[in-house]
Amino acid sequence: MMSRAQILLLQLGVALMTVTGLLFAWMKYFVKSADESAVINHPLQPWMLAAHVVIAPLAVFAFGWVFGPHIWPGIRKRNAPKRGSGLWTVIPLAPMILSGYLLQVATADATRHAMAIAHWLSSGIFVLGYVVHLAQGRSNE
Repeated sequence: MMSRAQILLLQLGVALMTVTGLLFAWMKYFVKSADESAVINHPLQPWMLAAHVVIAPLAVFAFGWVFGPHIWPGIRKRNAPKRGSGLWTVIPLAPMILSGYLLQVATADATRHAMAIAHWLSSGIFVLGYVVHLAQGRSNE
């Protein structure tokens, strides 16, 4: 059973990561600057990236905090009511976190490109799984 504090931190961390990630992606890939030599497409683009990177440890901590009382029991209990969506949420966590970290430290263009693709794919699967997991309603833990 998760405490209210765990639920609040998890929901807040995931919501902030999702919003800042989507806003950054929109600014980077869909907004076009009028200045052809501009490095950024939107004035808030660096702020969204910074917010996304700074908030990441909050979300990672939240998942670590709920692992013992919620995630691990759900993995072990084969007939848990929301186990399928829980697995679709948990499995992409490691590639999502690792690729997000490597995006910040990689210097080679090919590595950065590969990590960006891995981050987008794993993040998309994670968010979809998380939304489905929440939409399935509360189960008895």
